[in-house]
Amino acid sequence: MKLNYSDPNKLAISTALIVAAFAVVANILITYFTAGKPALPLVIIINLLLSVVAYFTFRFTLEKFIYEKIKIIYKTISNLKLPKDGSRPAIKGAALDKVNQEVIEWSETKKKEIEELKKMAKYRREFLGNVSHELKTPIFNIQGYVLTLLDGGLEDPTINKEYLLRTEKSINRMIAIVEDLETISHLESSELMLNVSRFDIISLTRDVIEFLEIKSKKRNKAIFFGGNYDKPVYVSADKERIRQVLINLIDNSIKYGNPENGKTKISFFDMDENVLAEITDNGNGIDAADLPRVFERFYRTDKGRSREQGGTGLGLAIVKHIIEAHDQTINVRSTIGVGTTFAFTVKKA
Repeated sequence: MKLNYSDPNKLAISTALIVAAFAVVANILITYFTAGKPALPLVIIINLLLSVVAYFTFRFTLEKFIYEKIKIIYKTISNLKLPKDGSRPAIKGAALDKVNQEVIEWSETKKKEIEELKKMAKYRREFLGNVSHELKTPIFNIQGYVLTLLDGGLEDPTINKEYLLRTEKSINRMIAIVEDLETISHLESSELMLNVSRFDIISLTRDVIEFLEIKSKKRNKAIFFGGNYDKPVYVSADKERIRQVLINLIDNSIKYGNPENGKTKISFFDMDENVLAEITDNGNGIDAADLPRVFERFYRTDKGRSREQGGTGLGLAIVKHIIEAHDQTINVRSTIGVGTTFAFTVKKA
């Protein structure tokens, strides 16, 4: 008799018939060998054997029933969770608790993936909108200047040079945006290889301060070290990329520091295996709601004032990518009316 493992009623009937058949055979044998008067020990032994047979029969049929029911679901889950080597996990004989755990893990994984996809979709929409908005302004400016020059302004010496200079400024802004986007793209795709070397980060910081000296004096901003750093502090990193990080953070402190008496303090701290660098300004600070998003592309805490100060809105995003490419961390803390501190770590050499 072939058992039907897909229907519980038929399975129960089939199992009962098998056990009944064993009982009939057992009774016939007892009657035959004892001439109709079976001894009590023999009856007990036969019934014990019959119980053992019934136990294993029920167990086998129950396991087969469960296996047949969950096989399709388990196969589907296993197919979606194939290991990297492409081998398939064994399905037969899987316990219910194991299958249940697989289902739970699969469900949680898919839920996280869906949430991440929704988050990325929203991020892509915002990013495309931001790129369009950032490029639209200089494009429209260029269009306006060129049309004015074509309509006769080119012959007017009072405006032709001025409009050409404005056009150049808008073009330079577009170039800066494209270059920053390209930099981020390289960092994200790991195409940009880091040229790691040993160098003195104190000496590098002095070079950056000297590079930004004219801009800081023009805006009446003071840049100074937060301690006495007479001895070199050697780190292991890509020197030019760390220079880019320092320029961006210090330049931001100059732009957004206190407009009347701006100060930028640069400090370094020994953190065992790493060096912690902090750039602190005494500006207006950043609202707590904006802090988690300051490293996003094109995100500006003060839309109007940020564009007036220049920049592409991609600087902090690039900084974050550079630091993370070094397997290090960067964070920001700020207090409204007091100032903002950006802190990042670099591996000690």
